Amino acid sequence: MPEPRTTAAIALGSNLTSPFGDPAANLHEAIRRLGTLGDITAVSTFYATDPVGYLDQPRFLNAAALLETSLPPLDLLHNLLAIEHAMGRDRNNAPPKGPRIIDLDLLLYGNIIMQSAELTLPHPAMHQRAFVLAPLAEIAPSMRHSTLHRTIAELLNQL
Repeated sequence: MPEPRTTAAIALGSNLTSPFGDPAANLHEAIRRLGTLGDITAVSTFYATDPVGYLDQPRFLNAAALLETSLPPLDLLHNLLAIEHAMGRDRNNAPPKGPRIIDLDLLLYGNIIMQSAELTLPHPAMHQRAFVLAPLAEIAPSMRHSTLHRTIAELLNQL
């Protein structure tokens, strides 16, 4: 009997060059690696966005992907962090919100609501970030935020 699968929404971002190439190449490589964690069912176009918070850095390319996976939420998070690390991101020695080769954020995992030391679902700031909502609204406009009870398209329109 196949394991149950859940749709996870993942935000991607990059604003540095790496051994993989420019930020677009970094996003493509991260998407390829996401495919090892389940089936990618949708990927948005790439959006050029200004940095938020830490402003002295290059513009970002942002995207969103939907992943059908049988991994539980914390296992998925650990795998996302492992992809970041394998691609050269060092979260411990970089400024918060600073430049990065790759950033992978688990936004939604089905309708799961959870809060732990490692993971909060839905992502606590996703509804405040156009650079997250615009790509996600492109591929999943009717997906619902499980605590705000609004669609992604509605959340984007409220910004």
